[in-house]
Amino acid sequence: MKLTGLRWWVIALIALATIINYIDRQALSVLWPDIVEELFPDESALERKQIYANISIVFVFAYAFGQAIFGKIFDWVGTRLGFVLSIGVWSLATIAHAFAQGVLSFSIFRAILGVAEAGNWPGATKGNAEWFPIKERALAQGIFNSGAAIGGIVAIPLIAFLTVYFSWQMVFVVVGLVGFLWLVPWMILVKSPPDAHPWITAEEREYILTGQKRSDVDEDGVESEVEEYNPSTGELLSRKQSWGVIIASAAIDPIWWLFVFWIPIYLNEVYGMDVQSIGIYGWVPYVGAMFGAWFGGLLAQNRLKAGWNANKTRKFIITLGCLIMLPSLLAMANPGAPVTAVLIMAVILFGFQTAIGNVQTLPSDLLGKKAVGTLAGFSGMAAKLGAVGLTSLVPILTADGNYTPAFVIGASLAIIAMAAVWILIPKIEPLKKPE
Repeated sequence: MKLTGLRWWVIALIALATIINYIDRQALSVLWPDIVEELFPDESALERKQIYANISIVFVFAYAFGQAIFGKIFDWVGTRLGFVLSIGVWSLATIAHAFAQGVLSFSIFRAILGVAEAGNWPGATKGNAEWFPIKERALAQGIFNSGAAIGGIVAIPLIAFLTVYFSWQMVFVVVGLVGFLWLVPWMILVKSPPDAHPWITAEEREYILTGQKRSDVDEDGVESEVEEYNPSTGELLSRKQSWGVIIASAAIDPIWWLFVFWIPIYLNEVYGMDVQSIGIYGWVPYVGAMFGAWFGGLLAQNRLKAGWNANKTRKFIITLGCLIMLPSLLAMANPGAPVTAVLIMAVILFGFQTAIGNVQTLPSDLLGKKAVGTLAGFSGMAAKLGAVGLTSLVPILTADGNYTPAFVIGASLAIIAMAAVWILIPKIEPLKKPE
């Protein structure tokens, strides 16, 4: 049996895994108003916010180190088994939330969830490098990144709807079971990489493998193939380009997590919304994120087809995304009505997703397939440590109910992300082994 367009089926499954990933992680923030009333009835509003922040910080710390761990795991065991380990464990961890009784148990289950969910990103980056030619990678990255946005769109109203019929404990069980269903088509469809897959057509195999060959153009305009560079971990970390990816990721990613963690809490605190009302408004920002993911990927593909090189394309789109975020983050200082607030958030997340797909493609632009997962894992770990820093500051910055300082910090981080790419990666191109 041959399956036409097999690479698109693979990326569609990875995007679906990302949707499930976000439904599982968003469950806590959406259910928190109900959870806090049941488990923490005697705490003040500030104490409740600090409890939520502490549990969230545990999750992001675990997520940060999980990215580095799973980056190596995916390079060791491959994309197929790596995803089985990642989604299998995180689904179990989601179900375990139903049995949480307080801060300690929630923190333990969030830590396990964080480590396992982290595998989705280095796994997706590695899968992208395996299954797509260079010119299609930003689009493929945009497709799976849109899964995060779709997960946000689906998660908030879905979980709010489920609370009408189920207790918060049962909601965790229901959403956790979905991940196990995903494993069935994944194990059937992704039997091996494209060079040995029995279902891939000869034409698609040739298209993918030929399109993955790296080339360089010398001063006389002569094109030659470049050998893949797969450095050791120490050598990888000695290159300034690697640090450009790591710092850009550490700066830009906290902007996303600012909204992932705090949209429901923000709407509850600033506008007095309950879980059902949050379900009506809270999904809107993720629509902007979804369109941004598609836009960033399609724009990159369009520019590459028009003859732009990877350096010009990536830097242009990353800069564009950051410049979209800057004024929008500052506008959140006084958004007015809740409809206006969530629409501005949608613009911010549009800009974020426009940029982030191209930031996440940088490891595969710079390194060979055997080292992509490692750099993606390190940059992902740095991104989540950056998110820990901002998340831990939010309760302090917003103690009086004013979220403006958090949004100003977000705008500053967008500038740092741009600077890291432009300064530390003078030219985005395949790195060569030092002479």
